[in-house]
Parts: sequence; structure tokens; C-alpha cells
Amino acid sequence: MLINYAGMSVECAHKIILYDNLLATIQSNQSQDINSSSTNNKKKKNYGRLVKRLKHKIRSANLILQKTDKSKVFHLGTRQHYEKKSNEYMEKTKAYECLGENDPLPNLIERTNKYLLDLRLAHWITQKQYEILCVKPTEAKLAHLYYLPKTNKPGTPLRPIVSGLKHPTIKISKYLDELLRPLFDKIALKTTFTSGFDAMKERYGG
Repeated sequence: MLINYAGMSVECAHKIILYDNLLATIQSNQSQDINSSSTNNKKKKNYGRLVKRLKHKIRSANLILQKTDKSKVFHLGTRQHYEKKSNEYMEKTKAYECLGENDPLPNLIERTNKYLLDLRLAHWITQKQYEILCVKPTEAKLAHLYYLPKTNKPGTPLRPIVSGLKHPTIKISKYLDELLRPLFDKIALKTTFTSGFDAMKERYGG
């Protein structure tokens, strides 16, 4: 897994910036008349400059501005904080490692496509299925680990999230889910509850 700290580095106390306030700050710089096309173009340019200045200040101060978990605020913290929490989580779970400059993606794509080709030649899948599931190098990315800070908890712990939407095997995973999901739902129908009411009804009758 690639480890993504989503930011820069540090020596400043953690702060919380309200999402709405941040937008208001940006939008307050765009008080031009929106009815004029020339004014609209000027507003877009000003907006772009403001965003660039904001990014530059964050980078030059070695800070990380990250959206928080389950709330409309941004967390402004240090890279040291993120690295410390990330290292603690990785050490605890033993499930991830930092790849550094090592990139296993090309080999993973090659192996996945070879496996699909073997299935096609053995007539386990059709040509159409092979073409749908085949991995295109320009569309594939390694799954990576990132974190969202929980500002409502003491010490601002991080919520780990694995993003694998463009992983080389994601098409195979989705295909198998579409294939097996109806069968699973049918088999598990009697033990599947879609609401708490259904669970209570089954438990106590009614």
C-alpha cells in the first residue's frame, strides 16, 4: 500500500477552520458584479490567485490542511502529528508498509492481465468479458492509505481509509460482486435484516 500523508511538514499548533468560514473568506474576495461576463472572468482569475496564495502559505509554513472526519471543518495540523499517528497505526495493525520509490504497479497489471488471458484461452470467460476486465495501465493506480482527523476526539486521532477505486483488480472485484450478490442475497434472505424494526420483529415475533 502507498502511504499518503496528504500534506507538508510543521512546527505549529493544531487549529480547526470551519468549512463555511473558509468558503466565506474565499468568497468575500469575489464581491464583483456577477452579471457582467468580464467581471465573471475577473472573479475566476481572482479566485484562482487566492487559492494559489492559500496553498503557497500552507506549504511555506509546512502545514497540512485536511478535511475532517464526519464534519464540515478543516483541520490544520503538522506533518509530525500525521506521521506519528500513522506510524502508530501501521505498527499496531502490521497490515501496511511504506513503499518508498518501489512501484509494484506495472508488475501487478501484467500479472492480472496474464491471469485474465489464461482464463480467456481456457474458455472460462468470453472475449467480451476479457476486454471489460482487462487492466489499462493509464487507468490503474495502487490502492493507498490516507487519514481523516477526528477533531471531536481528544488528541485528534486519525481515521484510516484505504482508497482502491482504481486498483488493477477492482474490475474483477465488481464483476464477481455482480455475479455472486444475487445468489448470496437469496441464500441469506432469512437471516438478513434491512432495518432494526425487521430484526426486532423476527426476534420477538409479530
